[in-house]
Amino acid sequence: MTKSTKNSPNMNVSRRAILAGGAALSASLFLPKNLRAQDYPTDAVNTTGLAVTDDTVTVGILHSVTGTMAISETGSVQAEKLAIDQINAQGGVLGRKIEYIQEDGASDWPTFAEKAKKLLVNDNVASVMGCWTSASRKAVLPVFEQYNGMLYYPTFYEGLEQSPNVIYTGQEATQQIIAGIDWVTKEKGAESFYLLGSDYIWPRTSNKIARKHIEKLGLKVVGEEYYPLGHTQFNSVINKIKLKKPDVIYAIVVGGSNVAFYKQLKAAGIDMTKESPVLLTISVTEDEIRGIGGENIEGAYACMKYFQSLENENNEEFVAAFKEMWGDDMVIGDVTQAAYLGPWLWKAAVEKAGSFDVDKVREASPGIELESAPEGYVKVHPNHHLWSKTRVGKAQADGQYEVVFETADLVEPDPFPEGYQ
Repeated sequence: MTKSTKNSPNMNVSRRAILAGGAALSASLFLPKNLRAQDYPTDAVNTTGLAVTDDTVTVGILHSVTGTMAISETGSVQAEKLAIDQINAQGGVLGRKIEYIQEDGASDWPTFAEKAKKLLVNDNVASVMGCWTSASRKAVLPVFEQYNGMLYYPTFYEGLEQSPNVIYTGQEATQQIIAGIDWVTKEKGAESFYLLGSDYIWPRTSNKIARKHIEKLGLKVVGEEYYPLGHTQFNSVINKIKLKKPDVIYAIVVGGSNVAFYKQLKAAGIDMTKESPVLLTISVTEDEIRGIGGENIEGAYACMKYFQSLENENNEEFVAAFKEMWGDDMVIGDVTQAAYLGPWLWKAAVEKAGSFDVDKVREASPGIELESAPEGYVKVHPNHHLWSKTRVGKAQADGQYEVVFETADLVEPDPFPEGYQ
């Protein structure tokens, strides 16, 4: 455990329509607000015994920094600490500097549940930024609901969930899975798919949704395989893929297994730059490519909402700040950016509510918007997911993605799409 204080119908809707759509908090959230603690007495803004003093407020950070998921989750920890550092440099939240207690989920779902309970019951944190896999989120969800904590969850996921105790800052299925399949069928003429994933809830449920959508389009799934987390021997399934000759390998391999999978894919003679077959992933961000090696995944496509290469002023400032804090050799992936949004969205909800109390923060959250998000602009939907754009990137040898597609408008989150449950 680490404790630290940092002082330094599924429809697209335009941003204009959202801005006109009601009483959202103005999104100058990255600018100092000069809120003073003495204007928000502790006994008034903390009526439920949270870890709030006249000077500080404590939050939790709960990710895997050891085990097979560390390759994916370390960036989330770094992004959350950067956001906390920046918020503190602006004066904190309601005039209070943020302290954090960091716990390691250790890539083990029961450990996540145990650490979540510790943070909420023993440490009384005001919120938690955490989890990556759906298995870890499902493990902690009953804890957050039982003890009325607030979790900011950053990972793109399968949807089919909505909790009053979670703000989902990544994409759900309609914004990623369905949108990605629509893109590859339209742009690449794909008619057959081989589904591949790690063996737990997110890849299995995501591929279930993918299969339904593929078949709904009158196309074909020619294979479907799953392997345990940490698995490193993919030659057998690669041989099956070569025999089946699908138009698309739809890959949802996570964590350290990605390193073995993509190296073995290349060694087997599958050249992704030739796009025969096309490889489309929804799980490999720049963070994973750092371990895989750009030369081993060049030519693959990923459907996400954020890539480090996005060209906008918000992102340029974010990337520069991230590298200044963590090193010039660091990269930033989709989940890392979504994790960065968590502390800012929590700060905005607290200040809109004028309270740290979880019930009041929850009530204040829908409608909050960030115009200064690195991905461009997001807004919290009443279903606790974010309006955001869908993008497709093509992996380059240097480990970055070239953005080849993005929706013109924000895509409304719909965690329970009709016909896909």
